[in-house]
Amino acid sequence: MQLLSAHAGNWTGDGTGVTVVLPPPGTVGSGEVRGGAPATREFDLLHPSRTVDRVDAVVLSGGSAFGLAAADGVMTVLRERGLGFPTPLGPVPIVVGMSIFDASVAGTPPSAGSGRAATLAALRGDELAVGTAGAGAGATTGKWRGRLARGGLGRADGRAGPARVTALAVVNAWGDVLTPAGEPVFGGPETYQPAVPFGRDNTTIAVVLTDARLGKADCHLLAQSGHTGFARALHPAHSRYDGDAVVALATGEVTDGVDLDLLRAVTAEVMAEAIRAAVTHP
Repeated sequence: MQLLSAHAGNWTGDGTGVTVVLPPPGTVGSGEVRGGAPATREFDLLHPSRTVDRVDAVVLSGGSAFGLAAADGVMTVLRERGLGFPTPLGPVPIVVGMSIFDASVAGTPPSAGSGRAATLAALRGDELAVGTAGAGAGATTGKWRGRLARGGLGRADGRAGPARVTALAVVNAWGDVLTPAGEPVFGGPETYQPAVPFGRDNTTIAVVLTDARLGKADCHLLAQSGHTGFARALHPAHSRYDGDAVVALATGEVTDGVDLDLLRAVTAEVMAEAIRAAVTHP
């Protein structure tokens, strides 16, 4: 499926899955982790001070650290197509990975084959299912109350002047998803039970895409605004028990009339909408 000028695809397994975002060549990216228990791949490369500024793919997966293996399959597909950062020995695809903790940790987490399947789905233009699909297939929320409510994969879109913004979020939060009025989507009394039963089986991970032309430092600011959206739609957000992380990608087609601060404000709102959509989509 098309997300602006990027492609996105899912592989959905038994209570787990993979979602892959393939931006066009030359897309600039950065990101930020704010949760205390992340499972990530190549995130140091996203810091604004690092040399490489392009991102060839972002992989969202279940399976915690095991699920990061899905990125190997994505790299293989991109290498077969000659895509990646140019080096004297051939292109090296820049593939960033983020994983949530789901039940597949005790069974069969996503693998390189899962990542390959999601990548091929993206390249074919298959419809991108949301809700309990892709990387959101095994996601849950509300665990700080000692119970489980549904999580999932959500998408939302917005516009900031001439630039468009899309957010994809995999919501597997320790806290509750909130309505725009600040109430828990699934309601219920506040019966806080810290670290029950394990305390680190959480995380919300997300990708923000814009067609604005931005530098790497600008993308870092956009990722920060994505985290602002987390704080609006999740309570609590960014806990020690979550691995909350956002990657921001700028594809660069829109060059005139882009206001970065307006873009950041819209990004926060779009991210909050994507988080809510993850748990309210049928």
